[in-house]
Amino acid sequence: MIKKMILGMGLVSVTMAASLMQEAKNAGLVAIPESQSALLKLIDDPRNPITKEKTELGKMLFFEPRLSKSGLISCNTCHNLATGGDDGLAAAVGHKWTQNPHHLGSPTVYNAVFFEKQFWDGRAADVEAQAQGPILAAPEMAATKEHVVKTVTSMPEYVSRFKAAYGKNVKIDYKKIADTIGNFERTLVTPAPFDDYLNGNKDALTKAQKRGLKTFMDKGCATCHTGIALGGSMNMLGLTAKYKYANIGDFKGDANGMVKVATLRNITQTAPYFHNGMMPTLQSAIIEMGRIQLGAKISEKEAKSIETFLTSLEGRKPMIVYPNLPNETPTTPKQNIK
Repeated sequence: MIKKMILGMGLVSVTMAASLMQEAKNAGLVAIPESQSALLKLIDDPRNPITKEKTELGKMLFFEPRLSKSGLISCNTCHNLATGGDDGLAAAVGHKWTQNPHHLGSPTVYNAVFFEKQFWDGRAADVEAQAQGPILAAPEMAATKEHVVKTVTSMPEYVSRFKAAYGKNVKIDYKKIADTIGNFERTLVTPAPFDDYLNGNKDALTKAQKRGLKTFMDKGCATCHTGIALGGSMNMLGLTAKYKYANIGDFKGDANGMVKVATLRNITQTAPYFHNGMMPTLQSAIIEMGRIQLGAKISEKEAKSIETFLTSLEGRKPMIVYPNLPNETPTTPKQNIK
């Protein structure tokens, strides 16, 4: 009898685990594939295929501060790969210590390849298009296309690397430079214990994380934080109530009032929260999101449980070795901090 009870309890446990896993999949939550070939199919773009030569060159350009007008700011300044892929500021700071005029924070670059749209207002379709924006924006890197092209083509090592990546007849223009940065960004994927769980490892999450996942789904969080990015699509902000810090900054979303849903991957590493960075902690952000998006009162206990689940989305980051950048030449544009 005891043996039957033990076996029965084990069967119930396995069934419950399988049920939660299936419930998560039914809710639209999608794992990063274990297979590298399957992952490559998701992140690659046939218009700009990923190659070792492109990604290494793109990494150099991602860390290249001389693309900016001042010679001080690189893509990595606001999208720090050593932390959560952002800068940890409520509002991004750029050229001449200029704060973002709309009081917008820098979204993470990790897993951005999975987003349906880029930028908070979704105005860019992919990471290549997004890479073109900040370099030219006056409050960010404040450069011009001419400055960027002249900087890159003034250094023989960059020229030779472009030829190795694209062929000897490559035209090194501004779009090609941004596309190369985007090619590198496509590889910034962070599979996490949550993916291991959805891929079949029932022990990849702790019991507390599984309870948090259940709470996350029961409260309706997966309505917007769904798909492989657990976010990245466009939605209205303030469906059931007005966001209490909506007046901080003048951002109102796109022409239809839609705002990009933040990814929850590595969310424990990207405080402060919301587009204007006015929610300092993850628990406060969860409670406020429940109020304004779901019309639900999320208790502190429930918020803590959901936060525990979100720790399972802390991913395994790719090893990034800081690149050695080419020497300047007499024709390299000089920095200008004015």
